[in-house]
Order: sequence, then C-alpha cells, then structure tokens
Amino acid sequence: MIKTVWPYLAVMLLAAGIFPALERRTGWKVFAILPPIVLVYLSVTALAVLGLWQVNVEIQAAQKLLIAQLIPALLFLLMVNCDLRAIFALGPRVLAVFFSTTVSLFIAFVVTYLLFRNVLPAATGWQPLAAVSGSWVGGTANMVAVKQAIGMSDDALALGLLMDALCYSMWFVVLFSAARLAPAFNRWTRAESSANLVVAPTRQTGPTAAENVLLWLGLALLAAAGASWLAALLPTSDMFGTTTWTILIATVAGLVVAHTPLARFPGASPISGALLIGVVAVMASQSNFQGIATAPLYLLCGISIIALHALLLVLAAKLFRFDLYLCGIASMAHIGGVAATPILAASYAPALVPVGILLALLGYILGTGFGLLMATVLSSLAPI
Repeated sequence: MIKTVWPYLAVMLLAAGIFPALERRTGWKVFAILPPIVLVYLSVTALAVLGLWQVNVEIQAAQKLLIAQLIPALLFLLMVNCDLRAIFALGPRVLAVFFSTTVSLFIAFVVTYLLFRNVLPAATGWQPLAAVSGSWVGGTANMVAVKQAIGMSDDALALGLLMDALCYSMWFVVLFSAARLAPAFNRWTRAESSANLVVAPTRQTGPTAAENVLLWLGLALLAAAGASWLAALLPTSDMFGTTTWTILIATVAGLVVAHTPLARFPGASPISGALLIGVVAVMASQSNFQGIATAPLYLLCGISIIALHALLLVLAAKLFRFDLYLCGIASMAHIGGVAATPILAASYAPALVPVGILLALLGYILGTGFGLLMATVLSSLAPI
C-alpha cells in the first residue's frame, strides 16, 4: 500500500498516460465508445477502491492542493487557444446557429430534470446534470470546473463522465449518418448549403519545444495563484464562492493572453490536454463506486436531453433557415468538443473544418458559465 505522496503521484501520472498512449498507438475500437479520459477515471477509481494508496493526511493534502491549483491553470491554458476575433468573424449566420444550439440545450436540460427529478437523488440529483451541461457546451475541462465550483462529489463525477461519453458516442454516429439527408433537409428549411462557406484559417503554431513547456507551465501556475489571491478579495454568495471566482478569473486571464504575442508560442494546447487528464486522475483517486447504481437513470437523462435538443434545433432550423451541416457542426461543437467537431465537419465538407474548430473553442469559453447558470436553475427546481 502506498503511504507517501511521490509514489502516489507516480501512479497518477502513469494512469493518466497509459490510455491516451494506447489510443494513439493501437487505434482500438473501444476508444470510440469510451474515450481515454473515461477509462482513466474508471481505472483510477478501481485502484482507489482496491486500496492501492492509503487515504492519510499527506496524500489528502496533496490531492487538495493539486485540484485547487491545476484546474484554474488548466482553464487558463485552454483559453489561450481561443481567438475571439476569429470567432466573431464567422458572421451572424454561423453564430446564430451556435447560440440556437445553446438555447436548445438549456431548455432540454431543464425539461429533462423536471421529468426525472422525482426519481433522481433529491438533494444532489441535479449536480451531475449541471456538470454535464458545462461539458455539453464546452468540454470535459468545463465539466471539471463546474464540478469543483458547485462542490459536487467525485463519485457523482463518474456518473457525469459515463453519461457524457456514452451519449456523445451515440450522437456522433447519428450526426455522421445524417449527412446524406442534407439536400432534403435544406429544401425543407429553404436554406442554402454552407459547404462553400469561406472562413479565415485558424491560428497555427509550431512544434512544442522544452522551453515553451516550462514557459506555459510557469504562466499557468502563476495565473492560478493570482486568480486564487484575487478571488479571496471578492464578495461571495451561496452559488458564487471563492472557487467560482478563481475559475472565472483564470478563464478571463487566458482570454486576455490569447490576444497578446504570447499566444503565438506553441505548447499551450498539448500541455492543457495533459493537465486535463491528470486532474481527472487525481479526482478519481478520491472517489469510489458509491452511487453508481443511478448510472442508468443518468443515461436516460442524457438520451432525453439530446432528443429534446435535436427537436428544438430542427424547429429553429425551419424558423431561421439553417442548413443541416451547420446544425450538425454546432451541435457537435457543444456536445463533442474540439476533438470530434473537425472530424464531423470534414465528413460534411472540408471548407467547414475551421468553422467546427472555432465553434468548439467558443464552447470552451462559454461552457463553465453555462454550467454554473444551469446549476443555479436546476438547484432552484430541486424537490424540497
């Protein structure tokens, strides 16, 4: 049994790296259903249940410190890749599709919670849905940020990750298969195809050098420390505590740096990816499988949310004359994130790949705020 911090950290790093490495080297089909980040969470949780490390004061202090500092550092690095000028240059039509998708998801989450709230845990049943809503506008990093801000348990995070991964996988197949319906759909909505949309190229960076890794890690940790210090000076409330302020300040700091010459230095993206999966591993090390029996309920919730979202987005497409390609890309930019959206966009039309990337980055910017808004709404609807 591990009793000290350094062997514990070694296990976390190995667990965080093994599944991404296997995905890259083997291409096993299991990763299309359960992404590496979900397998990392489940495997580390299993090791925690088996008692591989002792839950003593030293290891608990390390876990708390890592979570508190790495989440704002992670969000800072993610935002560095977001060029707001390029996003707004997409034009009103593309942004209208994006925000119609956001509104449809908001309504779908609220309606689904009202349908299922009497069979979900009364006090905390809304929390996994709020966390997943952050991911289904942004990405897993936004889910983790919302989880931390609302004080959700690590066990509930497992439910959110499973719901996210399984529902996203099913929805990706649906959207991928829908491409052949585009001509008929566009005739029904009286929309022009977006296949020939002209988009400015996304920002390119070179290979990551060792000095850039040190630079970005130092800046990210400095931003996290500065955000924590500033957050402690700001007023708090029941739903807007110091942790929430820290997350929002780090996000804004990253957006500011994204529009400075520093953003041209490569390395922020791969480092943020590594930090994300490392943070998830540390969170999993604090959890167990308690409450996993409610997983089927949350899977039903996820299916309900996506079905309602699809229906509302189709109605918006009819009303505002959106074409199928933009609707599919906007939906995947929310639910699938920056990794899946360019793949879907490329299957529709190569010209739409930059659109997919930019919309997914816009989702990263909005995801945490959306999740916190959803937490406020759903908690107010919780049964007393």
